[in-house]
Amino acid sequence: MSVVALLALDGMPAHQLSTPGMVLAAAHDSARVGYELRVCAPARTFTTGAPAALTVTAPWGLAGLADAAAVIVPGHADALGDPPAEVVAALRAAAERGSRLLAVGTGTFTLAATGLLDGRRATTTWQHAAELAARHPRVAVDPEGAPVADGPFLTGAGVHGGLDLVLALIERDHGPRVVAATLRHLLRPLLAEASSAQEEIDRGIAATAGLEPTVRWLEANLHRPLALTDIAAHARLSVRSLNRRFRDHTGHSPLQYLLHARLERARHLLEETDEPVERVAERAGFSSPESLRRHFRRATGAVPRAYRTAHRKARRTDDPRPHQR
Repeated sequence: MSVVALLALDGMPAHQLSTPGMVLAAAHDSARVGYELRVCAPARTFTTGAPAALTVTAPWGLAGLADAAAVIVPGHADALGDPPAEVVAALRAAAERGSRLLAVGTGTFTLAATGLLDGRRATTTWQHAAELAARHPRVAVDPEGAPVADGPFLTGAGVHGGLDLVLALIERDHGPRVVAATLRHLLRPLLAEASSAQEEIDRGIAATAGLEPTVRWLEANLHRPLALTDIAAHARLSVRSLNRRFRDHTGHSPLQYLLHARLERARHLLEETDEPVERVAERAGFSSPESLRRHFRRATGAVPRAYRTAHRKARRTDDPRPHQR
């Protein structure tokens, strides 16, 4: 069984603590590949960052890195400062033993402080990329935030808790078929729930002929900024009447229907086009890429880029024939 050590540092985001275990467990459940996840910290306890501030007892000290095949370095509250000497020493020793090192978000600053990234490519969160380049001029910083692999080092923006980096680790160990199975295991229950909600809305709309023209108008104008008053004006109803009729027949408000429709448009664009997330957000009517990421993650459990990767890897695995685009 391969050991993956998570370096737990004060102020690390709670989702960066939970995501690696969730993904590795999905790999085991879907493909029967074995990983042991160790949470290792310099002190006996550590505290996750706000707003989910939790004090956690670490089962392992830094000695737990000794036989780890991979070490995950998270972002944390003091990531832009100098890491403790014992953390630097532990990471250097892990690299010398042949461990792969994964840095999530601002965890790249911690890894860069060891000197291990000198002469290599790396990335971090887009808002910290310039500072990383200024502080560590020997590191070739990619400002895009997409995962960067250079030798035994993997770095990423960390917008979804290091999901993409853990998947990259699994792919290196077990290949793309295991990654596809893992992603399907993670995403399908959540996607099914979102799809069921959309079908419920559609059934209600179909039963309300008077609203159908407005629904079709909404679907044709998803890219526009639409307010509830705009929808009511098109339906020639008051806002109160519009809300009541939607809720009576669908169980959802007009704005909930609009959000579902935008998420479906975004999902289709992610599956069928190569357009960047920024353009997908614009075409689906979200006010910003971050708004799309937030709503898409809430609905599916994955950010858009991870969903696109999951869909394409699963499609290639399920159908080996080349797809026409």
